[in-house]
Amino acid sequence: MSETEKLSRPPLVLLANDQEWSARSLESILGPNGYAVLRAYTGKQVLDLARTAQPDLVIVDARLPDMSGIDVCRALYDDPHFNPTTPVIITTAGVAEREQRLAAHQAGAWELASQPLDGEVLLLKLDAFMRSKREADRLRAESLLDPVTGLYNMRGLVRRAREISAEAQRLHAPIACVAFSPVAETPDLEERPLNGHTERIVEYLGSLVRRGGRVSDAIGRLGPTDFAIIAPATGSEGAVRMMERIQAMMDAEPVSIGDAEHKIKIRAGYCAVPDFSESAVDAVEMLLRATTALRYLRTDHRGAAIQAFEDVPIKSAL
Repeated sequence: MSETEKLSRPPLVLLANDQEWSARSLESILGPNGYAVLRAYTGKQVLDLARTAQPDLVIVDARLPDMSGIDVCRALYDDPHFNPTTPVIITTAGVAEREQRLAAHQAGAWELASQPLDGEVLLLKLDAFMRSKREADRLRAESLLDPVTGLYNMRGLVRRAREISAEAQRLHAPIACVAFSPVAETPDLEERPLNGHTERIVEYLGSLVRRGGRVSDAIGRLGPTDFAIIAPATGSEGAVRMMERIQAMMDAEPVSIGDAEHKIKIRAGYCAVPDFSESAVDAVEMLLRATTALRYLRTDHRGAAIQAFEDVPIKSAL
């Protein structure tokens, strides 16, 4: 049984070729063998469709009207919204020269295939590529780390929360959970949500909190711009000082975007218990309460920088 026959849905191939006869030839190989095909005719269409359709494979001609296949391949792998485990295959008319093959592989292409294509060989290669992609995707899904920041993802934070809480319960120690997110400071000192450049700011903040956190802290990314810290041996005052320390680092190191530097402020919610052995909630629930406090602060912060869950009105916490 081939790899495509094992899948719950047909693998989606984004096929980019402005030569109708060549594209139809490839479709006649792919379609009957379990692949769904989405067509593109220019490099720009490939980049746009790759973001929205999230294909399982990309086959792009070496010469498109607006871009070369090598440039398309390079742009795809440079795009943070493109799955880096997705194979990109470049096709070229005739026998490819060594320099062309080297350039294709340097751009990240899995294969530079010369036309006319041997359909049987192509299908065997695609089958192997699909197996590799599925395994890589499985490992990414099971990973405990966020690929953009290198911090814990939600799965990793939950695991570390359980480990930290077990130790705190044994030692009758305090725990604090803090959820925080960045906002941009405009020249008139008003704050606004991050619109554009989100990826750059997330990378900046992730790097900064890695340096500013303690070795014992579990630091992770909760969502597109939300972060969290699970801090053992830390009470309410310690949670506040932690955010003040991170803010001081951000003030001292403005983020560079293009030729300009931008000041970023953080807003945070936290939940802390002085003796975890007596806590009525576990560390995962504390983390959820910290995010609730952050959510309340976003809607009605009245100039505050940090919000304790215990001070959130009951109706807002529900």
